[in-house]
Amino acid sequence: MSKNKISLDKVTFYRRMRLLYDKWQNAENSSLSKVDAIVTAVGVDEDVVYAKSTALQTWLFGYELTDTVMALGKEHIYFLASKKKVEFLNQIASQEKENKHNLPEIHLLTRDKADGNKANFQKVVDAIKESKEGKTIGTFQKDKFPGDFIDGWWSAVDGAGIERVDISAAVAGLMAVKEENEIALMKKAAQVTSEVFSKKLKEDIISIVDEDKKVRHNKLADSVEASLEDKKILGAVDTSLVEVCYPPIIQSGGNYNLKFSVVSDENKLHFGAITCCLGVRYKSYCSNIVRTMLVDPTQEQQDLYTFLLSLEEEIFKKLIEGAKCSEVFNAACDFVREKNPDLLKSMTKNVGFLMGIEFREGSMVLNAKNDHVVKKGMIFNINVGFANLENKDASDKSGKKYSLFLGDTVLVTGDGPAQVLTVVKKKVRNIAIFLKAEDDEGGDDEEQQQEELLGRGARRALTESKLRTDVSSEDKRKKKQKELTKQMNDEARDRLARAKDQPSQAREVKRGEVAYKSASQIPRDSDIRMLKLYVDKKYETVILPVFGLATPFHISTIKNISQSVEGDYTYLRINFHHPGSSVGRAEGNFNNPDATFVKELTYRSSNSKAPGESSAPSTNLNTAFRFIKDVQKRFKTREAEAKEKEGIVKQDKLAINPNRNNPKLKDLFIRPNIVQKRMQGTLEAHTNGFRYTSVRGDKVDILYNNIKHAIFQPCDGEVIIVLHFKLKNAILFANKRHVDIQFYTEVGEITTDLLKHHNIHDRDDIASEQAERELRHKLKSAFKSFIEKVENISKGDLEFEVPFKELGFPGVPHRSTTLLQPTSSCLINVTEWPPFVITLDDLQLIHFERVQFHLKNFDMVIIFKDYSTKVAMVNAIPMNLLDNVKDWLTSCDIKYSEGIQSLNWNKIMKTIVDDSEGFFESGGWSFLEPESDEENDDDDDDEEDAYEPSGGESDMGEEEEDSEDDYSSEDASAEESEPELLSGEEEGSSEESGKDWDELEKEAAIADRRHNYEQEQEDTLSGKKRRAKEPPSAPKSKKKRQR
Repeated sequence: MSKNKISLDKVTFYRRMRLLYDKWQNAENSSLSKVDAIVTAVGVDEDVVYAKSTALQTWLFGYELTDTVMALGKEHIYFLASKKKVEFLNQIASQEKENKHNLPEIHLLTRDKADGNKANFQKVVDAIKESKEGKTIGTFQKDKFPGDFIDGWWSAVDGAGIERVDISAAVAGLMAVKEENEIALMKKAAQVTSEVFSKKLKEDIISIVDEDKKVRHNKLADSVEASLEDKKILGAVDTSLVEVCYPPIIQSGGNYNLKFSVVSDENKLHFGAITCCLGVRYKSYCSNIVRTMLVDPTQEQQDLYTFLLSLEEEIFKKLIEGAKCSEVFNAACDFVREKNPDLLKSMTKNVGFLMGIEFREGSMVLNAKNDHVVKKGMIFNINVGFANLENKDASDKSGKKYSLFLGDTVLVTGDGPAQVLTVVKKKVRNIAIFLKAEDDEGGDDEEQQQEELLGRGARRALTESKLRTDVSSEDKRKKKQKELTKQMNDEARDRLARAKDQPSQAREVKRGEVAYKSASQIPRDSDIRMLKLYVDKKYETVILPVFGLATPFHISTIKNISQSVEGDYTYLRINFHHPGSSVGRAEGNFNNPDATFVKELTYRSSNSKAPGESSAPSTNLNTAFRFIKDVQKRFKTREAEAKEKEGIVKQDKLAINPNRNNPKLKDLFIRPNIVQKRMQGTLEAHTNGFRYTSVRGDKVDILYNNIKHAIFQPCDGEVIIVLHFKLKNAILFANKRHVDIQFYTEVGEITTDLLKHHNIHDRDDIASEQAERELRHKLKSAFKSFIEKVENISKGDLEFEVPFKELGFPGVPHRSTTLLQPTSSCLINVTEWPPFVITLDDLQLIHFERVQFHLKNFDMVIIFKDYSTKVAMVNAIPMNLLDNVKDWLTSCDIKYSEGIQSLNWNKIMKTIVDDSEGFFESGGWSFLEPESDEENDDDDDDEEDAYEPSGGESDMGEEEEDSEDDYSSEDASAEESEPELLSGEEEGSSEESGKDWDELEKEAAIADRRHNYEQEQEDTLSGKKRRAKEPPSAPKSKKKRQR
């Protein structure tokens, strides 16, 4: 046997051939019960893409065998083919293998061109006549291949008087239920289809729309088909195993036909509703996806598309094991009839069909007339749409009519709705493209018209004039922020009013611990009778002798305990909790705070052992000290655990999916750690949540409905790749409550050996860098695939957010400088621990502190809508990024303000919570606006100008004038020197330049004159007639001293 000979999966062939014979022999009402033999004849026809004969060959052998006749009889199986194909089929012609699988004897005949294969044809015809009655054969009557060989064969059959019966539907039913390896191949095909659509077709359409290109439908379709040979898109998939199911179909501009038999026309892409159909085959198994891209959709179009999404979800729910095809279609029609009956006339005539090796199985179409039963393991192409809809708001004729089309490849599971295999996001925000506002476009058109009128020579002058008259971005931000201020104050006032009307929940007061509930629980120990210190570990009580009485104290009443040895005595001091003992912290719960409390007790015992005693008296104090410490530690640990559990919301039970193909990520670390030492584990997605299992066996369950934010941080420019979950309600593990949980793995080296000599041409370094790049790509692909599968399992309830790195800015939210990055709903940093995740919907406003031009950094204060929540701070944000942060906040409709000082926010928030009505009546958050400070400053200046002291004497006025002249002259000299100092600072380095001694002495002299002048003002106004002192003369300048 040749080494290069193509192998045949003999196990699969024998198993499937046995299934075919079983279905034939046990057929009752199907067409197979009427035939005496089964015959297929496959020729060569490049125009034929799908045929039952070739599909059956692929199902049995894994390959198509052209110019081959196969005849299946009751006692014999015949193959008539060329020499090479006979060599290929020799792998299954062993008699031992045939008997093992109870199959008839296999005969291989080689084509003979000498007699035109007449002898071979006669042998096969004779074998057919010997099978059962030998009068009828089952064939696929739609398969008509050209060629002398095929024509000669059918002539021999017809000459023998053998009748033909079509068995297409029966064989299609046999191949309808897919085996595990077939499902795996179709999942791979669906994955390739999704990748090509997302990375090529969708991106090309977005690029065409953004750049306003003119591209024809057929040219775009051709480029998508050519991309199946692009390794960058297919990744590790062998391009030789991939081909299109049909040429991609792109339709737009009012010309729509929601079928897969049409081809993309030569019209140019219209920026409206763009329907895209893409089917890809992998190892002969098909998959398909249909999406509609909407450019600047109206609200009505968005609503209709959302309704189409819900209709597809309804079809998925009805496509279950045991349902009839007609029932699925009728359920979809009923859904439309109930929700939006006007769309029923525009709906497609079927909602999908069975697919596999053939793209469309005609006997398993989901329409009103088909009563075939859906079975587990079938894979359908679900496609539903609304045709010829009217867009009344369209600006051009081509956009007046549009269609919506949506489709996916789905697998029928044993329980629950059908599983989507083409996992591509399809909500409105994922398929809609929103262009610039109309007024911006109008401005561009107006400028273009003016350019045409004035000529290109006047273009520059026109642009400069436009810039001078145009409103700056800062003014636009201020206008937007002014609107947000009023809106924010109104919403906050209404929210607080509603909260005030709601009954406040009474806080549960914890009852104090009791040592013994009855005297019978007190232990009968000799140490108690001898008035020694006794520790009852069972009831966590310390029994102490007080005035000759054994008095029990629960361990919770003891604040701390200390022991010391002084000379021949040991001292044991016990401090108790009492009102006033916790200064600056919350007081404990005291049932009767006005009672008399014991503050401390001190016991002394001798270290000397008396004659006849086994131990010294101080042994009792030593033992009591050790036992009290142990009991106190155990009690505090239990109290801490109880406090952690307090307020924990009981979660639903995780529904474990027994399927081994669950989405799974291995070798992940978890933060916070389950134990002190970090461990790896596996994160697996189930029906309603995740389960993380460490290598030690620890389990952490996170339910989808408890996830507030799911964040995926790629490894681009980072040393780790992260999945972070912000929870709605805290969960408990490792005896602590957590609302932030993340799973990550390291990508590159976190530490670098600085002593190692690095060379840019070092082969080891180059190889390690290449390996790291490949690892990053592999991890990113694995995480993205996991996320897509999880979003599919959760039915869109869980969506992962990816941070916008280009909008990020550095800051210090905790201890170190990190890169803060916005997502669609958060401001995050999940690389460092503890994480920083702020929900934008929870924000009331942002306040910038220390905003001054001569400072390098500013601080950001985050104020929440819940005023009882402590404000969050982000320090040391670079000043040059202030405008970027403002633009981002304005785009998110978040109010911001700024100031030059740092405020006492604890005091401010306490004032607001105590008197919220008074706060908003006095203007609310407008006190943070810089305009309000300027108005107050102006008022103060007016008051100072209007003020004139009364009762002054004439000579006092002269003195004031003299002093003012002296003050102003010195002040003027100081002012003349200030520009020099400022210019020196601007021209210097980033650090402040030091002042020399002359400048320091001048400033001191000016300060002295101001002080003397203010003193004279006070003396004069108080009525004291004191002679004004002459201001001291300026000291002589000294030589500059070098610092």
